[in-house]
Amino acid sequence: MNIPVSQVKVLVVDDQSLIVEEICEFLESNGYRCVPCLSSRQAIERFREDSAIGLVLCDLQMPELDGIELVRQLQRIAGKHRAFEAIMLTGRADKQDVIKALRAGIADYYQKPVDLHELLDGIHRQDKALAERSRSDSLGHLNQKLQFLAESIDDLYQDLNRIRGRSPADSSEEADPDSAQILPEIVSQLSPRQLDVARLVGKGQTNYQIACELGITENTVKLYVSQVLRLTHMHNRTQLALALSPASARHRGITEH
Repeated sequence: MNIPVSQVKVLVVDDQSLIVEEICEFLESNGYRCVPCLSSRQAIERFREDSAIGLVLCDLQMPELDGIELVRQLQRIAGKHRAFEAIMLTGRADKQDVIKALRAGIADYYQKPVDLHELLDGIHRQDKALAERSRSDSLGHLNQKLQFLAESIDDLYQDLNRIRGRSPADSSEEADPDSAQILPEIVSQLSPRQLDVARLVGKGQTNYQIACELGITENTVKLYVSQVLRLTHMHNRTQLALALSPASARHRGITEH
């Protein structure tokens, strides 16, 4: 049976060579590439050199730097742009040491002698947590880029309107005069694209439907809806849709809460 090899390397740190060899041999037979180290100083060098290291397995009691201080040093090296998870091994179950380790950001700990199969389960969990963390970071970066893109589009629309000698509200009225008559005080605050999105929200369309009609992504639609809610001081999408609906405008006007 072929075991898939993880893309994440495990940094195994202990001043006892037999323990390092045993753990590395076991983990490598279960799909993990290991980087063995016999000291904290050596571990820092290997971590700095190899960006594929994403899991750190280290002993608590070691000469020079203990496991907690080692993890803190690695955190400083990693900064905000490199994620890793750490697991501590300890020969004694001192409650204060465990609390100190968890406060330092160490994800889990195991008491020696370690049950290797339990340790493997823990490494699997931290591997998944690391993957989820990386995925969340990537989505966060993507959302930032989308936000920047949406703001850039707004700026372009406003620049075009200035060149043509018209305000965004004037362009909106030509595109949809009914909307301008319904909410003149709100329309004046919105860019043409924001107004397009608001108008379609008022018609009860979903983000997917709006994205299809305007030729943009659903994520971009969400950004526009968020901007419109902020500018119009509406609490949620439903309130915005009710406020922008033609029936609401004809029979009771708009009240911002």
